[in-house]
Amino acid sequence: MNKFQRATSLIEEYYKNNIVINLSPAYGYRSRCEFGYKNNFYTMYSPSGEIIYLDVFAVARPSIQALMPKLLGHINKSNALKSKLFQINFRSNRKNKVLVSLVYHKLLDDEIKRSADKISNVLNISINLRSKNNLYSTHNDLLEDDIEHLKSILYQTDQSFYQPNHFHMPQMVTKAMSFVEDPSDLLELYCGSGTFSLPMRKLFNKIFATENNRQSIRCLKKSINEQNIKNIFHARLSAEEVSELFNGRIFTRMKGINITDFNFSHVLVDPPRAGLDEDVIKLINKFENIIYVSCNYETYSRDIKNLASYKIKNIEFFDQFPNTKHLEIVSLLSKK
Repeated sequence: MNKFQRATSLIEEYYKNNIVINLSPAYGYRSRCEFGYKNNFYTMYSPSGEIIYLDVFAVARPSIQALMPKLLGHINKSNALKSKLFQINFRSNRKNKVLVSLVYHKLLDDEIKRSADKISNVLNISINLRSKNNLYSTHNDLLEDDIEHLKSILYQTDQSFYQPNHFHMPQMVTKAMSFVEDPSDLLELYCGSGTFSLPMRKLFNKIFATENNRQSIRCLKKSINEQNIKNIFHARLSAEEVSELFNGRIFTRMKGINITDFNFSHVLVDPPRAGLDEDVIKLINKFENIIYVSCNYETYSRDIKNLASYKIKNIEFFDQFPNTKHLEIVSLLSKK
């Protein structure tokens, strides 16, 4: 049984219609990649735990693929850059600008900073050097991503979550937006840097977006300020803290935002693989419509079972990670 059959079998009790499957190219789709560094090569681990040495990665976006061997050559020629280096991360935007992060088990001295500046200019990339409590950026440490199709400019850091599939990210947002009917205000949990909330500002009167990651909130704030957006409000709260907020707890992080000023018609949740905990399930049960974006069909089916007063009104699969067991679900649940 493949992952599509498995996911469908878990959900068929709650949704009887055929489910559309959106496929992705098997190569050249990842705009976010993380590798170890050892013996002058990038490293990954096989499912069995064996180390894999490589100098290029076919799954990565072409902009990252083209850069990987060039960057590796420069690093291997520099004692300052290769010494105590243990991780190399890549992020690429839709205009093929690449942000590289080099992570070290040592202090960042002037020599390594000069070396990074030189390579940054030669390869026309941005480099973040990181060690414990220390950051040096050759340029801005944020990567801008102009999603023209969604009329939104998003930002990411090397420490914030960002949808990795270059092809599916805008398709997933567009699909979620197409599910919305009779919108008023939107509550979003796990909002990240605003992948869904920024485009959805066009649909809803007001949006209250919440996220616990400081760097993600930093990126969201930058998008809101630079695009002069007036109807997105945000707070650095975990989904569990939002549950406490609705139960009357006062948070100084709300900074004057009053939850009673919103008329929520929809809630959007895009949780990690662990899915929704009991308190969040109780919270979202208060809303007429739930936009549930999931990266784990096992926990999704478990959560659907615990949302027994809802029916799946719309649902589609997105094969964000071809040739793996993972897929993404975009769905709309409405009160029965």
